[in-house]
This record gives sequence, structure tokens and C-alpha cells, in this order.
Amino acid sequence: MTTHPIDLLLTHGTVVTMDDARRVIEDGAVAVQGDEIVAVGTSADLEARFAPQETLDCAGCAIIPGLVNAHTHAPMTLLRGLADDLRLDVWLYGYMMPVERAFVGTDFCRVGTLLACAEMVRSGVSTFCDMYYYENEVARATAEAGMRAICAQSILKFPTPDATSYEESLAHCRDFIERWLDHPLIVPAVGPHAAYTATPEMLRASASLAVEYDVPLHIHISETALEVEGSRAQYDMPVVPWLKKQNIFEAKVIAAHCVHLDEGEMHTLKHHRAGVAHCPSSNLKLASGVAQVQKMVDLGLHVGIGTDGPASNNDLDMFEETRLAAFLAKGCFGDPTALPAKTAFALATIEGARALHLAHVTGSLEAGKRADVAVVELSRAHETPKFQRDPDAVYSQLVYAAKSTDVRDLMVNGQLLMRNRELLTLDEESLKAQAEEFARRIDSFLIAREGNLLSKLLAIGSGVIPQETFEIQVKVRLDSLDDVLAKLAGPELTVPRSSVRDQYDTYFLFKDGELGRLRYREDEVLDETGEVREVFYTITMMGPAREREYDNSVVLTRSRYAAPADRSLRFYREYFKPDEERQVVKRRRRFHIIYKDTDFAINLDQLMEPKEDGYYLEIKSRTWSARDAEHKAELIGELLDLFGAKTEDRLKVEYVDFEAEGD
Repeated sequence: MTTHPIDLLLTHGTVVTMDDARRVIEDGAVAVQGDEIVAVGTSADLEARFAPQETLDCAGCAIIPGLVNAHTHAPMTLLRGLADDLRLDVWLYGYMMPVERAFVGTDFCRVGTLLACAEMVRSGVSTFCDMYYYENEVARATAEAGMRAICAQSILKFPTPDATSYEESLAHCRDFIERWLDHPLIVPAVGPHAAYTATPEMLRASASLAVEYDVPLHIHISETALEVEGSRAQYDMPVVPWLKKQNIFEAKVIAAHCVHLDEGEMHTLKHHRAGVAHCPSSNLKLASGVAQVQKMVDLGLHVGIGTDGPASNNDLDMFEETRLAAFLAKGCFGDPTALPAKTAFALATIEGARALHLAHVTGSLEAGKRADVAVVELSRAHETPKFQRDPDAVYSQLVYAAKSTDVRDLMVNGQLLMRNRELLTLDEESLKAQAEEFARRIDSFLIAREGNLLSKLLAIGSGVIPQETFEIQVKVRLDSLDDVLAKLAGPELTVPRSSVRDQYDTYFLFKDGELGRLRYREDEVLDETGEVREVFYTITMMGPAREREYDNSVVLTRSRYAAPADRSLRFYREYFKPDEERQVVKRRRRFHIIYKDTDFAINLDQLMEPKEDGYYLEIKSRTWSARDAEHKAELIGELLDLFGAKTEDRLKVEYVDFEAEGD
């Protein structure tokens, strides 16, 4: 018989193919030529057919497809253990985002990704799906390590470490996609973070970009009950239907988490061929809940397993994640037959590849697919004995008994990345040293930041949310409200709603202006008779503002976070210890208007403290978009002309600063 030359033959292992027939071949072999699997069969057959340059003896081992980590944030290895045992909002807004703003850059993402690759290679992962900042560096580091990845450039409605606005993030994403299209290891993707961190315009633009280049779109969906409740309250519908209205599912979607989906939403995801990334450890650690994975599988959804980022897991161990996924499905839904080992292992391999829209490339051991192969020892004490009665027993060994430390060898795209537990493409000791240096710097930063207002607010608050970055505002002193009220009732403006309220504001000011300022507000909404109908209490943190002055308005760029104030004013005063307090008391008639298809808030105010005669017209709007802010500044000028405001009466200052201006 003529033998064909090949590069490598893996022999004498239990080959777990994960092909459609789920063949398990005892004393099996896999033939590799270049980056491709050319044959899978018995050792006897393949040894007779092929003449390998090199043979890898896998006796006592399983030969499996490289595992697929369906969702992670690889550079966050450098934030592992930074802020554990916290609520999601405290963890995200109080620690992750501030540290990321201060430290995340090209070097951070390179080192963090390489460290993640070292960890994943050691645990048999050949492919992962990432979402982070500076994704070009993530892609470069991944390719350098020799791993396969979908790399999604993050896009959020507020400023990020690599962009000042979502328009800039979209531009970065387009450039990133064009750089990496058709790479043998890297698939570029669009990464709008989540529905609650996006605007409709941002989501539609993200979907359009993904469709234009035919690349995946990676997004967090329904991770927490709070996210779903917020969607219902704001849009009167759950998250998935709202995302559908923004055209998200026109793209090849990879939906991370999906903990709180109803059955209708699952059908929507299936209809649009979206993949789901189930992240059990992260969802448990952050108390987000447990996804109904067995129901998704029964409905025909393609579900993969992901570790999520190392800052919320805290590792990238797919063996641990797969075992936990199987146990949770059984324990939480009261069915010991749910998500059996064979199904769970499929989620970590071929179904994960399908969820990532990569099943034509990886996820199973079949001729014609890329050579992504892991070798797992099955003869250690914790894996012994091995029963022959059940042909599917190997899945139980792999899911319930095997550990990541049992992985002996890993090949990706035909290149050995680890052999006999020795990393071949990564300097692990150097990466660990660099990671420790980042940890020292971050520790110093956090120790110095103990007086940060936002972190203190998050530590006690609930439902703290970031507000729009750009605020456009102008004030005009008026002797009478008659002319403005007449225009508000006229044909040029649409007034969807209005209210009358008394507002009592206490501002906490600090000598260090970079800390920003806090506003505690008691907001009394009045009925038609002037009686108090309802009262709201809020506390808002406003960062230092950067101004861009226009002829008719000021555009302020600053961070703003708001939360319900569920404690007394005395508590906040003693807790934050401001250097100065100022009071603002006013009667406000508020009108939400639409002018030229654009929303504005029109406030007609009478100040009681600081005491001022007459009235004030205030025109405000907020946005996440720098371009939109400039457009609204122009429209405010038109509104001022419409209301007949005099140039000499225009003010560009907040009420709390009136006394300071007078001084």
C-alpha cells in the first residue's frame, strides 16, 4: 500500500471526534498535514496509509477537539482578584471602569492577552471569543501565541479607554475589521457591549457595520434581572425584542449570558441563528442567576460555554466551566438527566464553534477542518478506573473527572503550542512578572483613590447608573413668562409632557475640584391644585466639566452618575464630609419638547435660594454623542431666537454657582 507523507500523526488515543455521528474511536489516530486534519480513524488504518514526519504517541489519553471558550475578556487577567464579592454595579462602575480608564492601553492589553493565552493553552482551549478595548492589540497577541479567536472591538455609549465617544469607537472598529479580515487565526467582530450601555443609533450602526463586512456581532444580553426590568420599564418590552427593533439580529450575533430570557426570546434567537455563550461561574459569582441552557438546547439553539473575563470568574478553565454547567442544569432545575456529560462536552466543543459561527473551521475532529487538537491524559488517579460497558463513558471522564491540568498537548491550526505541558510559543515566567508589576501600580492607584466620590457612592448606593456625557445648556433671565408660555403652546413646538415641581438641592463641594461635586435633590411633583403628588430623592455625582462655548450655549463634557437617595441628607453629609455646602431652592415648570425632531428640556424657574428676582428660562439637553451635542447647540440658538431672548440676558452658569459669580 502506498503511504502518503504528512507532518504529524497522533496515534493510540481515544479519539473523541464530536462529529455529527459523535464517533468515539478506541485506539484511534488523527493525521495532520499543514494546518488541516486530513484523516481520522483507527491507529492501524492511519499508520498503514500515512508516512508522518513526526508521531505523537497518545496511549492512555483522549484526543479531543481544542476546546472553545465562547465568551471572555482576555486582557482582564491583569484585573483578576481586584474587587471580588461585590454587586455588579459596584464591581463594574466602582472598580473595573475607573481602573480601566487609568491603566488600559496597548501594553496592558498585550500583556493581559498573552497571559490569558498561556492559561487557556494549558487548559486545552484552542479558540476563544473576546470583547475588550484596544482589540487590535488583543488580536496581535493572540496571533503571536498561535491561538484562534473572534476578537470584538468594544463599543459603548460613554467614553472608554480607547475612545471618547461611540462614534470614535465605531471608527476604530471599522479600521480593526479591515486590518484583520481573512486572517487564518483571527476573526474580527463588532462588540456593542450591551443594550443598557448603548443608544439605538449606536446599535443600528454596529449591526450595519457587522453586516457590511459579514463579521460576527458580540453583545451581552439579559445578564441580570435588573437589566430586563430596566428594559421593560424604559421600552415596555424585554431586551431581545428591543434589540431586534435596532436591527441587531441582521448580523451574525453571539449573545453572551442570556440568563433571563423567556421562551419567546429564545425562539427569536434561534430564528435569527444567533449563538449563545453560557457563563456559569461568572453568573453565579455576580449573583446574576442561572441560564435555562437545557431549554435552549431543546429548542435547537446553538449554545457554547464561556468563562467570562478573569476579573469575574476568576480563571479561564474550560474543564471547570463545563462541569459546572452540567451540574447547574441538574441542580437548579431539579432534573439529574439535564445536560448530560455528552451534551455538556458538545457545548465546550462543536456547539461552541456553532455558537461562534466557526463550525466550518473548528469544534470537531474531521477531515478538512483546521487541526485544532488537544491531548488529555485519562490515566491519573482521579480518572481511574475506566469502564468499557458504556461507549459514552469517555464523556463522563472528560466532563466530571478530568481537570485542566490533565491536558498534555495542544495544537492549533497545525502548530503545536504545548507539548508535554511545555509552552512552545509563550514565555510564561516573563508574563507573570509583567502582570505583578501591573498589580503593584493598580494597588497604588486604588489606595490613593480611597477618597473618590464615585467609589464611595457606589459602595452605598443601589441602581447607580452613568448618564449622558455631553450636556448642552443655556439660561436666560426673564421679567415675565408670558411670551415663552405662548410659544410653548404654539405650532412650532411639540410638548409631549410637562410638570410643576419644587426642587430642594443641596450641593456638596470639595476643595479638590477634580473630585467633582455631589447634588442631593428632594423633588416634589405638584398636582393641579399645588399639592404634593409624589416626591423623589436622588443623589447625583458630577465630575469636573470641560467646556466648549458656543454663541448661544455651552457644551459641557463630564461624567455624571445618578442613584436613588435612600438615606437622609444628614447621612450623606457625614459620609462624604464636603468642604462646603450650597443650597438651591426653586419652583420649576418643566416642559419636555420636540423641536425639529430633537428632544429638549425647557425649564421655567423661580429661584427662592439664592434669592433672585424674576424668572429664568433654562434650555437643556444631554447626549452620548459629540456630533449630536454640536447639533443641539445650534438648535438651542434657534430656540432662544424663537422665545425672543435678549443677548444681554443670556447666562452660561449653573444656579449653584450664582453666589460665587456674584462674589
